Amino acid sequence: MSLQQTLRTQWDGYQCIHATQANFVVHLITVPVFMAGTVGFFCAAANLSIGYCLISLFAMLAAVAAQGWGHKKEACPPAPFTSRSNAFMRIFLEQWVTFPKYALHTAWRALRRS
Repeated sequence: MSLQQTLRTQWDGYQCIHATQANFVVHLITVPVFMAGTVGFFCAAANLSIGYCLISLFAMLAAVAAQGWGHKKEACPPAPFTSRSNAFMRIFLEQWVTFPKYALHTAWRALRRS
């Protein structure tokens, strides 16, 4: 599946997969943790700091694990990963593109209603 197809598929099913408030809040908290972990990992790697690389990886893994817990609370579970590359691509796209877009879209809809 191409990058564009993956983004479209994520967006089309996002509201169903993130319907509960608990899962949305989990993502609101953990997506910035994942992002910080990603940036921290690359900064640490550039500085050859193995300790900070490991801390950053742990932050990213903890964020994904918490989101997995949140997804188990949903009536519509996400589609299973088809490969390691599919998992990697979908996780990074969700953290860096799809969830921020969804959160802004949700906030915009709430503002327009009020």
